Formats: sequence, C-alpha cells, structure tokens
Amino acid sequence: MTTVNVGVIGLGFMGATHLRAYAAAARDGFPCRVVAVSDKSADRRAGAGAAGGNIGDAKQELLFDPASVRAYERASDLLADPGVSLVSVCTPTDTHVELALAAINAGKHVLLEKPVALRSADAQRLADAARAARTLCMPAMCMRFWPGWTLLRDAVRDGRWGGLRALTLHRLGSGPTWSQSFYQDVTRSGGALVDLHIHDTDFVVHLLGTPAAVRSSGGPMHITTLYDFPALPGVAVCAEGSWSMNPAFGFRMQYRAAFERATVEFDLAKSPAVTVFADGAATQPDLPAGTGYDGQVRHLISAITAGARNLDATLDEAVTVARVLEAEARSAAVRSAVSL
Repeated sequence: MTTVNVGVIGLGFMGATHLRAYAAAARDGFPCRVVAVSDKSADRRAGAGAAGGNIGDAKQELLFDPASVRAYERASDLLADPGVSLVSVCTPTDTHVELALAAINAGKHVLLEKPVALRSADAQRLADAARAARTLCMPAMCMRFWPGWTLLRDAVRDGRWGGLRALTLHRLGSGPTWSQSFYQDVTRSGGALVDLHIHDTDFVVHLLGTPAAVRSSGGPMHITTLYDFPALPGVAVCAEGSWSMNPAFGFRMQYRAAFERATVEFDLAKSPAVTVFADGAATQPDLPAGTGYDGQVRHLISAITAGARNLDATLDEAVTVARVLEAEARSAAVRSAVSL
C-alpha cells in the first residue's frame, strides 16, 4: 500500500495535535508518515511541542525527528515540495481558505482545521474549488469521529433505543490559554460561537440535518441555541458553548440524549465517558481507543489510499454549518428566531 507523505502547516497546539495523530496512526499500521512541516517559529520547526489544549495535559515532547523531517519557514515552500501528498492546515482561521486553495492547486490532499472560514461565502468558494479537484479536502470536524459521539450517531440511525426525544450538548471553558491575541479577537477567531460551539452545531447537523430555524441567546463568547426540526415534532435539541467560565471551572464537554427507552450521557471528565441508563440500570459500554483527532486522520488516510471520494465530513457540510452559525449570531443579535 502506498505511503501517504504528510506535511503540517502551523505547529501550534492544533498542529502538534495533528502530528501526534499521524504518529499514532503510523504506529497502528496506517500507511502515513510526516515528511515536512512549516512554521514561522524556529523552535517549532526543530520539533518542540506546543503548550495548551482543552483535551488532556499539554505535552512538551519532541514532536518529530528534525533530522528526517523537512522544515520550512514559509508555507508556500512546503506546498511546492513534491514529496508531500497530504497537507494538514493548522493555522489561524483567517488563513484557512487561501492556504487550502493553494494546496489544492498544488495537487495536494488537505485536512483543514475548523472553522473552515468565518463566513459561509468563503467556505463556499473553497467547497466549489475542492469539488472540481482530483484531490480530497476534508474539514477537521473531529466530533464526527469521537468515541462515544459515534455511539450517539449510530443509536439515532439504527433506533436501538427507539426514537430520539431530546438532546442537550455543552462545551464550556475559560477560553484558550494559547494564542490568546488571536482567540480573543472575535473578528479573527469568531469567538467561542465559531471556534468552539461549532463542534456541537456541526454534530447536530451531522446527526439530524439542517434545522429549519434557530433561536439563540448570548453572544460570541457564550451562546445557547435551540434548533428547530419540524420533521421531529416534540424533539428538543439545545447546545451551549462558552469561553466565559472562570479558569478554575476547567473544560466541560458533555451531551445528554433522551431516547424512548434509554438515556445516554457523555462526560469527558468521567471514565468511562459514556453511561447508558436503560432497563433500570446504568451501564458503561466499551469505547474505541483514541480521540476524534485520531479518527479523522485515519479516515482520510484510508480514503486516500483506497482512492475513495466519499468522506464522513465534507466541505459542502462545512458550508451548511457556517450558515447555521451565521443564523445563530443573527438570532442572538435580534433576540428572535432566525429561519434557514
């Protein structure tokens, strides 16, 4: 099987996360290897790990062997490297579309960190270009691959506990402690609404389709949204995202799903993370190892090596999610429901 040669652009927290995911995939037999990186920081180009992160402890290990990985200061030089076939774009949001377009034009496959763009029109521009390309471009919507969240998706689709009756999602923290000048600038990051809450909006769309309307309250740093699905009468769907919590609060990633015959809870702070309440008992199902970061890398590597075009996260879906987020922002601003 042909090895997929990977280049990572941007070696901050998310770039380091991608590097670890590719290394773990290679150890588990997936045909990939990191051959090039790009970052403005000389320390990062030498393999130094980036601090920060909501999921787990920050690690300071050497992220790659600088003797065997080509390191570029400029992203354009990495994109011109003929030995790179897949590029992870892990740079600030306002650089995503242009870098992804350049990668596609250079004949590379792309794993593009979320959000694809702050505006749906920019995401649409990239989706149109990617559709015409011979390579794949996948948005890194990691919750679609997260153990425990895939269980929820499968339960909704196969009806193992009957129909869904309610779904509540929470993603709450004090905001990133890394790259604060970027994340606190709402004009560049979109705030918690676009950079954090996007995970739950995306999963709602992935699970149930595009809502007919949204009703939101709050603002870019703390948002709560009700999603309206007329085809699911009586089903309540709500998500809350925040960077407004005190640092002592930590980070919470949770869902609670009520089905006709069971209630399912996910809490990242618990081990195991998922509890199923059914038939008068609480049970903890076995979950696959790893995170959604691992899952998305392995999914894309498998698609590339198989020559497949179908992906479990697409740019067309990213455009839809961006439009839903825009509707949430409008709803919060006008204090009423907004239709899509």
